[in-house]
Amino acid sequence: MPDALDVLVDGLTFPEGPRWHDGRLWFSDFYSYSVLAVDAGGKLETIVEVPQRPSGLGWTRDGRLLIVSMLDRKLLGLDGTTLTPVADLSALASGPCNDMVVDSQGRAYVGNFGFDRHKGEAQRTTCIVRVDPDGTVTKAADDLLFPNGTVITPDGKTLIVGETFAHRLTAFDVAADGTLSNPRLWARVEGCYPDGICLDAEGAIWVSDPFGHRLLRVFEGGRIAREIPLAPRGAYACMLGGDDRRTLFVCTNSGSGPSIADKRDGRIETLRVDVPGAGWP
Repeated sequence: MPDALDVLVDGLTFPEGPRWHDGRLWFSDFYSYSVLAVDAGGKLETIVEVPQRPSGLGWTRDGRLLIVSMLDRKLLGLDGTTLTPVADLSALASGPCNDMVVDSQGRAYVGNFGFDRHKGEAQRTTCIVRVDPDGTVTKAADDLLFPNGTVITPDGKTLIVGETFAHRLTAFDVAADGTLSNPRLWARVEGCYPDGICLDAEGAIWVSDPFGHRLLRVFEGGRIAREIPLAPRGAYACMLGGDDRRTLFVCTNSGSGPSIADKRDGRIETLRVDVPGAGWP
């Protein structure tokens, strides 16, 4: 299929965390402090405003929307039109919270920066936090360098996370109770800074590489099956959705960080692909 992307939505501040749910693409727009949803025709709806900046999104088994609140490092739930606290992650998250995957049991795995890169703090490793359906907060994995986009395989037995500044994807075994173990290299891609990711039915992972201005389709071991150049724009997140899960939705922008907010340069772009999405999200 051709590599030209179509613009579905533009004029956003910084779209992130795209998720296909109930016939629409849901995503966070950082600097408008909003969670939005868009249909196939480009019609936008503001779902809720999150004062401390929304990031990762997911749904519980009963359909409740979970939202990562970045700056105060909390997990929130949307009950009707009201945001309610689910868990406080600040005791474990050493930087702003970011991406999240919610599994089939409603367990949320939340990453964090580990440091504030926009304030010039030195890089340091950090953890993934698991929040169980009863609100229990547990350190699920540690010693990760900027854990970012995260997926879970269709059998629920493997979680894979992109470590942005380590240029790698790291896998864990997932036990029946949600415990993560056996950390191992899934793929190293030198020169790539994995941000948002999504999994397809052939076991490949689409990787957003913002600093490389490209999208990559990567198999375990590091083989790159497809590369889609996007320069001068960067790809910050991606999601396979649509009725057949063969539409790749890509969050793109001309830059990142708070200075990008007023440019309103964020877009949701789309590309039809051959292999449908699989697993979670």
